[in-house]
Amino acid sequence: MELFTQIFLITLAAGVTLQLWLASRQASAVLKHRHQVPETFNPKISLTEHQKAASYTLAKLGVERFDLVIGAMLLLVWTLGGLLNQLDAFWLTWGLSPLWQGILLILSVLLVSSLLNLPMEIWQTFGIEAKFGFNKSTPSRFIKDKLLELVLSLGLGVPLVAVILWLMQSAGHYWWFHAWLVWMAFTLFITWAFPTWIAPLFNKFEPLAEGDLRSRLEALLHRCGFASNGMFVMDGSKRSAHGNAYFTGFGKHKRIVFFDTLLDGLSNDQIEAVLAHELGHFKRKHIRKMLLISAGLSLAGLALLGWLAQQPEFYTGLGVERTSAALAFILFMLMMPVFTVFFSPLMAMMSRKHEFEADDFAADETSAQALIDGLVNMYRDNASTLTPDPWYSAFHHSHPPAPVRIAHLQNRLK
Repeated sequence: MELFTQIFLITLAAGVTLQLWLASRQASAVLKHRHQVPETFNPKISLTEHQKAASYTLAKLGVERFDLVIGAMLLLVWTLGGLLNQLDAFWLTWGLSPLWQGILLILSVLLVSSLLNLPMEIWQTFGIEAKFGFNKSTPSRFIKDKLLELVLSLGLGVPLVAVILWLMQSAGHYWWFHAWLVWMAFTLFITWAFPTWIAPLFNKFEPLAEGDLRSRLEALLHRCGFASNGMFVMDGSKRSAHGNAYFTGFGKHKRIVFFDTLLDGLSNDQIEAVLAHELGHFKRKHIRKMLLISAGLSLAGLALLGWLAQQPEFYTGLGVERTSAALAFILFMLMMPVFTVFFSPLMAMMSRKHEFEADDFAADETSAQALIDGLVNMYRDNASTLTPDPWYSAFHHSHPPAPVRIAHLQNRLK
């Protein structure tokens, strides 16, 4: 067995074992505290609501475990099982140019992977989410969304894949740097186009109605020096009962979006505090920092791909018989999650630090108590577990655990 094969198998086994162990810890923590609402959240969250959140969390953990095991098995089938090698041989028989052969190979892998993942998505949407009262989508809307996603993926993804493969084949030893420039330009383009052109294909966006709430939020934006292209309400309720709010776009095209479900579940004070939290990310330059980190990681990743693409053991160690730009690209995309899972706590730690800073900003600009009340309502309405396992949370949660976050804000009140 080749060295790279051994490293791949050992890392995959370690990663799957680690994630199953974390899921087991999470299930134990939720079950242990299932029969009593934590004192911090009592009486704002009833025992019935707390137990619903526990059952919802356990149901999602069951799907996560199943998906984890099936995903590892499919990864082995793609690589050492020879499926990728066979698919590559199939497209070679068509006698196409290396560029088109590579494009079709990548697209077929993505299509097959999406089809294999479709049953799990259907179960999550119409099984788990529906069981707990969150799914509002219909089969026809689900199919429409999937077809629209496919069209967008082809329209945006094919040109990007074609340019990267062309650079890999033609731009010399440092092709990866040119590919990184293309990738960053594509990322900025998507960020700019998403609020105006992409998101409206899936949802309706109505300007926030005139009234006390809008006036308060506009005053908050003015105090914080935040210029946006408007505040909008999204009809998220046509797909899910979950509520949320987010910023999108950049420059003068920044847009503030509230899910209609969020506005229905919070008071004006709480909505103002939630918006102040989101503004905190902007004022503390978190978006810029994360963009720079993402740019650095993508540059490092492409440089690593540039080196691996020159190593014959990279291909043979993962079950393919020949070398090509497309095969290197696919193998890299399949392999990276196996190794990056061990670094997820670092990114989660940074994200949670940003969340604390944004909470502090919101407490200064509005009301810590209003933010606490709003978060508790969101935990309740989204059936978020109030008793997560610390280790599981460290690997999986970009936001601080509910008890830790609320305690942090309560300290600000003191």
